[in-house]
Amino acid sequence: MTDQIEALTRLAATIRTRRVNALDGQVSYTASLFAKGTDTILKKVGEEATEFVIAAKHASLGGDKTPMVKEAADVLYHVLVALEAHGSSLNEVCVELALREGVSGIAEKNSRGS
Repeated sequence: MTDQIEALTRLAATIRTRRVNALDGQVSYTASLFAKGTDTILKKVGEEATEFVIAAKHASLGGDKTPMVKEAADVLYHVLVALEAHGSSLNEVCVELALREGVSGIAEKNSRGS
């Protein structure tokens, strides 16, 4: 599991670097997303989430699970880009998840209020 966490940490660091590169005019897919702005980034999160849902539905009907896994990777990547665009980080998400550890999902949701 450590290798997977390290892979996410490296990806987040690469995304951070690409954001700086976007400011310097260097082009990569990630830098181009930052250059296009948060609306484009957030639309990509939505698109990828929808593609994940479709692939997961297909997998739940007995289809190949590989597309679902690939779409999940796309969702995670685009969420990391959105977090970086808003000045947040993977670390903040991990801290939040740690705070929720051992707490009933129902209780956690109810604690947020309406």
